[in-house]
Amino acid sequence: MQQYIDFVTSNPILALVWVGLVVAIISSYVKQKTAGYKIVTPNEATVMVNREEGVFVDIRSRDEYRGGHIAGALHILPSQIKEQNLADLEKFKQAPIIVVCKTGQTAQESANLLSKAGFENVNLLKDGLISWNEANLPLIRSKSGKAKK
Repeated sequence: MQQYIDFVTSNPILALVWVGLVVAIISSYVKQKTAGYKIVTPNEATVMVNREEGVFVDIRSRDEYRGGHIAGALHILPSQIKEQNLADLEKFKQAPIIVVCKTGQTAQESANLLSKAGFENVNLLKDGLISWNEANLPLIRSKSGKAKK
């Protein structure tokens, strides 16, 4: 125990960094376990859509969506989710909803909001479209001006 005390007193900045990392890891774990959504891989998401009639919800910008999106994905902006403008999603209240963004980070808030809005099976695509591309799964590219909403 004396060694730890000596280390902390001689390296206070390094000790604070270690404490910060431990706190960050624990809070990340707790946040993930208490979230209103589940994180799924591209393969799990595909199974949900094919077998359970789930739907992908792409929350990226209109230009990013037109540049390439998952087949059948609904394009809903995060601002629409915040405003509870969810008419396109109402028929999917019990079905699996897989929220998709570019990296999987920005979709977390939207997934939580959907869960709070009463959607029963909200999921988040792990690492977003990056993982979708890494799994060599197809994207649909919209023609200019004729994007499906």
